[in-house]
This record gives sequence, structure tokens and C-alpha cells, in this order.
Amino acid sequence: MTKPTQPIRNNEGFLEDADAWRPDVALEIAAEDSLTLDENHWEIIYFLRDFYEEHEMSPPSNRLFVKAVKEAFGEEKGNSIYLMQLFPGTPAKTACRIAGLPRPTNCL
Repeated sequence: MTKPTQPIRNNEGFLEDADAWRPDVALEIAAEDSLTLDENHWEIIYFLRDFYEEHEMSPPSNRLFVKAVKEAFGEEKGNSIYLMQLFPGTPAKTACRIAGLPRPTNCL
């Protein structure tokens, strides 16, 4: 069986077309960051994809990303430390890239 072709990505590794995303694409992008995705990662990834579908945008900043996760999953998961452990660096940017979404507008 041949491996499906990977979607086109920009120079920062974000997909050019969010609709081209598949779970295997997420695994490949995460592996580039030396991340192994577990159920906690997938929960946030699918949350972000739903957020994007509903709002037609990625959370515009890390602060709003944390707030949205907090509203959806509570204090335990909606905090910077938890999200930084899952998605090192800038959690919103890293998580959106893995979820196949556009780069958050206010993330460095």
C-alpha cells in the first residue's frame, strides 16, 4: 500500500489547506517536533479543529487559546503549564500546526 501524499505546507510548517489535514499528517508534524501524541494531545487537536470549524480561525493568541481550553475542559487542562507540557514552545502555535490549522495571528 502506498503512503498518501502529504499536504502542501508553508515555510513554517503550517498546512496551506486546513481541509487537507489527516491524523497521519498530525503524527508526521508532531514527530518533526519530537512529540509522540497521546490521548491528551488528540483531545486538544480535535478541540482546535472544532474551534476552527466554528469560528473560521485559529485562536489568535496563546492567552485566548488557554482561555478557550479552560472553558471547554476546565482549570486542570486550561492552563499554560499543562498546554506547554503537551505542546512545547508556544502551545497555540505548535498545537495549531499539528492540527493542520493556520498560524495564530498574534503568536510569535
